[in-house]
Amino acid sequence: MAFSGKDKWNKKFQKPRKEFKEELLSIDRVTRVNSWGRQLRFRAVMVIGDGKGNVALWTGKSWEVVDAIAKAVADAKKRLITVKIENWTVPYNVEAKFKAAKVMVHPASDGTWIIAWGAMRKILATAGYTDVLAKRYGSTNLINNAKATLKALSSFK
Repeated sequence: MAFSGKDKWNKKFQKPRKEFKEELLSIDRVTRVNSWGRQLRFRAVMVIGDGKGNVALWTGKSWEVVDAIAKAVADAKKRLITVKIENWTVPYNVEAKFKAAKVMVHPASDGTWIIAWGAMRKILATAGYTDVLAKRYGSTNLINNAKATLKALSSFK
């Protein structure tokens, strides 16, 4: 007997809902050279957010990709920051700098959506913004641009 999608038994086997949206920014192969030779590991950069103003960014390293992602998510949950959201956009213009990365974030009118580069777009979306204009200057380093974006978002009073 085959089970249909409307069976009452199927309710037991549904996946639990996650409390945070998880976005993978990058997975990189990193090596360390020692006396035994090269040791290959994976580095995962993750952004998590609840869509209501809480967001975090962290990296995790491990021998396996899945473990690196799990480490990054677990550590990011410990480092959540709260950002200010007004009418699904940022309250006012802000600029921030982290190392050589400079970012500029502007409020936008309803229906504009998020106009931003990859890492900035994922951070703004997971934080809960829907209408934002953003621009990056200087560095193209993904992690530095992501940290500069978080610095800009956390600077709102």
